[in-house]
Amino acid sequence: MLFVPKSIKYLVRTLRRSQIFKPAIQILDAKYAGYLLKQRITQLDENDLKGLIDLAFSFYCLGIKIKPAQVEEEILQLLYILKDLKPKYLMEIGTFMGGTLFLFCQVADPNAVIISVDLPYGRFGGGYPKWRIPLYKSFVKSNQKLYLFRLNSHDPKTFKLVQNTLNNQLLDFLFIDGDHSYEGVKLDFEMYSPLVRRGGIIAFHDIVPGPEKHVGGVPIFWNEIKNQFKTLEIVKDWNRGKAGIGVIFK
Repeated sequence: MLFVPKSIKYLVRTLRRSQIFKPAIQILDAKYAGYLLKQRITQLDENDLKGLIDLAFSFYCLGIKIKPAQVEEEILQLLYILKDLKPKYLMEIGTFMGGTLFLFCQVADPNAVIISVDLPYGRFGGGYPKWRIPLYKSFVKSNQKLYLFRLNSHDPKTFKLVQNTLNNQLLDFLFIDGDHSYEGVKLDFEMYSPLVRRGGIIAFHDIVPGPEKHVGGVPIFWNEIKNQFKTLEIVKDWNRGKAGIGVIFK
């Protein structure tokens, strides 16, 4: 006799437990989460950056979160700077759960080109599974273009790919939050800062000194270069042991 599930909910639970259907279910979940996120954005005033932050930190749908690995007050202050800058070409190194990428898309120019470079299985928590890609693509406005490169930012081929994507344009904003080792953050800065235009902004995450497993060598590198530029340190608590955003005005 053919078994008929008692309810649709039971059927869905059964499919979710199945390893065969899991990849397809995850993609559908990501697409639905993206749809729901877009609906939530329409309920916000475009100038309500605090509401935007609250949405990013609290969003939850079918087990999916985009919570930024940031201190709310710190990323909010950076968003105010970016809202004035209205970047048309921007790049993020290190995307992870997508929270900061989501926020940057919302304050960028309506016709912005946005590049994300993220290494799967990165040492400092980097990488995101492919099934989250539909969710990240939902972050952009109708005329924005988002490029998701799941690659090593230190690879010369990745650098060339970024250059080709920019098509001879320079970045207005570069956010460095990938490999936190001293060598890694230094290489990201040396490779990609020349792609930032004069008058543009470069920002580092985790400039606050703390355990190596949290901040790597970022604070050391930041202290080495910060006096060479006009900078701003966005830090709520210097005793936190992590976080903090260092901004360079190029």
